[in-house]
Amino acid sequence: MNLADYLVIVGFIGGLVILIGMLVLVRLIYDHDKHQKQHPVLRNYPLLGKMRYFLEKLGPELRQYLYNSDTEGKPFSRFDYEMVVKSAKYQRDVLSFGSLRDFDEAGFYIRNALFPKQTQELKFDREATVETRKYLLLKDPLFTSRKEKFENSNPLAYLLNTEDAVVIGRDCRYPFVVRGQVGMSAMSFGALGHHAISALSLGLAMAKGTWMNTGEGGLSPYHLKGDIDIIMQIGPGLFGVRDKDGNFDWNRLKEKSEISQVRAFELKLAQGAKARGGHVDGEKVTQEIADIRMVEPYQSIDSPNRFNEFHSLPEMFQFINRMKEHTGKPVGIKIVVGSKEEADELASFMAKTHTGPDFITIDGGEGGTGATYQELADSVGLPIKSSLPLMHQSLVRYGVRDRVILIASGKMFSPDRIAIALSMGADLVNVARGLMIAIGCIQSLKCHANICPVGVATTDEHLQQGLVVDEKKYRVANYVITLRKGLFRLAAAAGLDSPVQFSTQNVVYKDAQGRVQTLAEIYEKM
Repeated sequence: MNLADYLVIVGFIGGLVILIGMLVLVRLIYDHDKHQKQHPVLRNYPLLGKMRYFLEKLGPELRQYLYNSDTEGKPFSRFDYEMVVKSAKYQRDVLSFGSLRDFDEAGFYIRNALFPKQTQELKFDREATVETRKYLLLKDPLFTSRKEKFENSNPLAYLLNTEDAVVIGRDCRYPFVVRGQVGMSAMSFGALGHHAISALSLGLAMAKGTWMNTGEGGLSPYHLKGDIDIIMQIGPGLFGVRDKDGNFDWNRLKEKSEISQVRAFELKLAQGAKARGGHVDGEKVTQEIADIRMVEPYQSIDSPNRFNEFHSLPEMFQFINRMKEHTGKPVGIKIVVGSKEEADELASFMAKTHTGPDFITIDGGEGGTGATYQELADSVGLPIKSSLPLMHQSLVRYGVRDRVILIASGKMFSPDRIAIALSMGADLVNVARGLMIAIGCIQSLKCHANICPVGVATTDEHLQQGLVVDEKKYRVANYVITLRKGLFRLAAAAGLDSPVQFSTQNVVYKDAQGRVQTLAEIYEKM
């Protein structure tokens, strides 16, 4: 026998061994499926039933990339997602051929003017620019990576003129002056990793005129990476301002207030996606996060459902007043509006006592979160387009609207959504998931599990390596600039000098039958 014959025999025997091994493996899997007691499908259809679980596992990805249309998909459709990505990466917000919106459905529309404003008539700071970088698409072939050029860019910052700036805490020793109407909503270090927080801080600082809310996880060194104004949020867990026994520590509050970047404090009473205390799985609680929050590492964190420091409006107002006196800086509250009566109660007490928060953040039920429960996310708390008008109207009715700044949050990821919120009574808006998408979020819906594949909502060091801070910071700046530019574009279409002038007269609601009412007409019936 020659060498070729030996190779044939060896190959035959090897193939036979592999075949027998595969048959044995199939038989073992069959027997396991047939006799396990957990899954009826596998007991009745061994092997074949595994295809059902395989397809179920791939279902979310298949729907997102293959089966959903451009306007389907929750929380964000493919169209919404790509709009954010293109704004952040390319500073592009142009579409072709026509809108994908279903104009037969009921919805809100911005009321255009017969004679819109010319661009040169708009009132904004024409000298302030942003030194950033953007991608220029050179070629986008089907089977190979797209060819792009990363180039310097120096766009206008689209900051409000000084006379139009929004002042939070006008009567405080250190009022907070804001020259951009878009800022970052509360996102904690812990819910997001340090790469994500750093990129957001640096990018927001680059964009100028904006702010960063720390979330209830406390102030971290990564929030301070950029020279960005900070609203430090304090939740019922008191992270960042508690002592070793978990009690409110006024000395720690004073220390935080003396950091120049900390411009205001926010007491988190509730969050739209979860009208309860926050939650972080233990896998995400590293030693560093535990030290900042003063908790045990690698243990799940559940904040109390409410503050133990106050139990009523009088007690809360006293607490707010003491914080303002102690720090000299504005203090606000974050709430979820559940009813007109609740909004009236807050507004009437402000009128009665001539005190209260310097700002109120209203979070809609559609807002995002790192971790919550299905029943809370779906059914507790009104959406922003219902809750914002209720709060605004209550403040107007009791004559205290001019004493407080309203900040709206809840899927405020596009200029038109922001303009509608401003028309409904908001002075400023918070953006969270839009900024997450800007730095790479792909909506894998794994925020709670510490396995975010793009390194945004994870504290895993290996996964965070995928998020390059020095590249993503530019996307943050580009996204914020594009939002502000879009707001001025909408203001011009509505015949306004500036987006600060949006009011109830500038938005109409069209029902499914085509009937139209202005917001002002709707508010009269509330």
